[in-house]
Amino acid sequence: MNAVFQRFIAILLLVIPGFMATYGFLAMKDAWFAQFDVNDGDAGILWWKLALGFILFGLGVAFIGGWIFFRDRKRNYVAPRFRQKRKKR
Repeated sequence: MNAVFQRFIAILLLVIPGFMATYGFLAMKDAWFAQFDVNDGDAGILWWKLALGFILFGLGVAFIGGWIFFRDRKRNYVAPRFRQKRKKR
């Protein structure tokens, strides 16, 4: 594969979880504020939408956070307690 295609795939690996996290946040927001809708009298909280939003948000943030953590660990940007352990001779 050429370098441009590899970079495109790498960007997609970050964009897709970002969209997942964004949709999850918006789904949680919509589920929470549905209970305050005046036009729909007995809506309450949409629990299935809230749960789906929480799962999508959690997975998206965890993937991006893990990506950043392991990249920084490889470049030695993390605190000493997170650095890779070396074997003593």
